[in-house]
Amino acid sequence: MAELGAHLTTASAGDDRPSIFEVVAQDSLMAAVRPALRHLVKWFDEIYVLLDLLLQQHYLARCSASFSENFYSLKRIPIGDCRQQPLATAGLPKRQHWKSLLLLVLVPYLKGKLEKLVSSLREEDEYSIHPPSSSWKRFYRAFLAAYPFVNMTWEGWFLIQQLCYILGKAQHHSPILRLAGVRLVRLTLEDIEALEKKSAGAISSQTHSIKAQVQSAVRKALGGIAFSLSTGLSISVFFLQFLDWWYSSENQETIKSLTALPTPPPPVHLDHGAGSVLLPKLKTVCPLCRRIRVNATALSTSGFVFCYRCAYSYVKTHQRCPITGYATELQHLVKLYSPES
Repeated sequence: MAELGAHLTTASAGDDRPSIFEVVAQDSLMAAVRPALRHLVKWFDEIYVLLDLLLQQHYLARCSASFSENFYSLKRIPIGDCRQQPLATAGLPKRQHWKSLLLLVLVPYLKGKLEKLVSSLREEDEYSIHPPSSSWKRFYRAFLAAYPFVNMTWEGWFLIQQLCYILGKAQHHSPILRLAGVRLVRLTLEDIEALEKKSAGAISSQTHSIKAQVQSAVRKALGGIAFSLSTGLSISVFFLQFLDWWYSSENQETIKSLTALPTPPPPVHLDHGAGSVLLPKLKTVCPLCRRIRVNATALSTSGFVFCYRCAYSYVKTHQRCPITGYATELQHLVKLYSPES
């Protein structure tokens, strides 16, 4: 049984297909980067799509692979190209290149927008001002009812494709690759050498004409931006995944338990001067006027409760708590309301 499991999850020495672990890992890489970066950038989706477009275009043109596929030493080749695999530096045919680029960038973007739309419609449905019989309300309630089934069908399609890939019945682990007309294979030694030579040649190549120099400078600038972005992502990808885990809803209870502090003790009586106020024995008496409290008000700096008028006058004059001597301002007064009021 263990041998069967190892056979299903690893590739044989003569097989150029990546294992299911490699392809799933590269799929989840960019999926983890997006929500992690969302915590760092407020105006996010369109900026991310633009950067993702530049990044994927750079890697598809240079390595015949997306950023995450190149990170795991994989490349794309056209379907049916089994005899002589083209080198990674040769690039994909134009049709497969543009289909790959659009599917890599647009599908996650549109899926994210659809999920946001569904979330906002659900909130609107809960607090809607439309009458129950309005056609608009009926329409988006029908949409909300159908969306889980559509999403389940989409995810089930991917799951079935992955199972077929594990069992060797399919060349693709993802329907997206099939739509793009490509499949994934591992980089060979010749691919790695060709990529190194291409990088070295791009650095050492010199041109003398002004037009060629301008074109070269623009090309180098765009390449430098893509390279810096890819290098930064490569270095920070594990940090971003940790950030995504830290902010995930499943981890909130763990964060609370790790960061929870014990209940602090009552404030220490710090002011022992002649003007200090002693606490009365009865808890319903104001320490300042020594009468039953009226409009009970607490000081957030110390937690002690007074009449509102007494606390306001004292804090305005002395800028401190009358019991503890803690520095206090008027904005630290908190009005307390009883169930009876």
